[in-house]
Amino acid sequence: MEPVNVFELEAIARERLSREAYDYYAGGAHDEVTLRENRAAYDRIPLAYRVLVDVSRRDLTTTVLGQPVAMPILVAPTAFHGLATPEGERATARAAGAAGTVMILSTLSNTRVEEVVAAASGPVWFQLYVYRDRKATEGLVRRAEAAGCQALVLTVDAPLLGRRERDVRNRFRLPLGLVVANMLPEGYGEIPGVAADSGLAAYVAALLDPSLTWRDVAWLRSITRLPVLVKGIVRPDDALRAAEAGAAGVVVSNHGGRQLDTSPATIDVLPEIADALAAHGHRIEVLMDGGIRRGTDVVKALALGARAVLVGRPVLWGLAADGEAGAAHALRLLRDELDLAMTLAGAPTVGEITRDLVGRGAAG
Repeated sequence: MEPVNVFELEAIARERLSREAYDYYAGGAHDEVTLRENRAAYDRIPLAYRVLVDVSRRDLTTTVLGQPVAMPILVAPTAFHGLATPEGERATARAAGAAGTVMILSTLSNTRVEEVVAAASGPVWFQLYVYRDRKATEGLVRRAEAAGCQALVLTVDAPLLGRRERDVRNRFRLPLGLVVANMLPEGYGEIPGVAADSGLAAYVAALLDPSLTWRDVAWLRSITRLPVLVKGIVRPDDALRAAEAGAAGVVVSNHGGRQLDTSPATIDVLPEIADALAAHGHRIEVLMDGGIRRGTDVVKALALGARAVLVGRPVLWGLAADGEAGAAHALRLLRDELDLAMTLAGAPTVGEITRDLVGRGAAG
């Protein structure tokens, strides 16, 4: 029987993936408090639906950074899609294009940015980690531009990797044949094997730049013509700093619960971030990720101030279950659930998903 929700896709993925791969995708930092809260926080937010609204026609379309998309659900940047399917990130790009939405490609992909954009039928953005080797980082930015990526998403919440104890137990490293393809030309393509820890944690500690500051947002903007979004924001003051640094948008994100455990659930901090930006006259776009598993979650996020949401693990579960077709199915499930949720909430267009739809106590 075809999976009827993304939780069923995850169950299939768990059966088909190696333990190391499943734990890498599914796991969070330390006690996984934030990982659980990202999901549980949605259950505490009621939807105060409208009735006697004409919902015979619905429109899920919107724009992100001026780019039309078929729904306010984008594909989040996640690493190592080659663990789920031999086609890797190419399969994801095709699935995102079929869904009419944006794919955000991770620096830590198993497929080169040029190949992913060539396989895509829709827009691709590039998620950037800043390496200690700034020349290599600048070269990667220029390659993403030349390949046709339409925005850069700078991840700022990973000066070191959070301690993901599942990966430590598994001594996580990439299996033979998989590499950090984007960084192979710079000599940074191999994830090391480490006797007593996660190989990825060792890679990040050795190669990524922990000295990153707000000045580096200006540096990044100076070397690219692409809009820059700042990903990893959970505080209103940091969102304001991003706007003042010239960011085109922020992604409210705690890295899927994989960095600082007990950091807040993203849906809980979203409204105060959106309100702070509006109060200071900043019109930059607010996106968010973390825990999105249902169409009702998307409605709540949009009602509380997000322009669109990013989904990561559901797409990975789809890839592991059935490659490109599975990823497309995951996005279709979420799209159909969003359509139903909008219908039942009395919001036939994305613009009519407003703050009054969330119950009292959830508005920040």
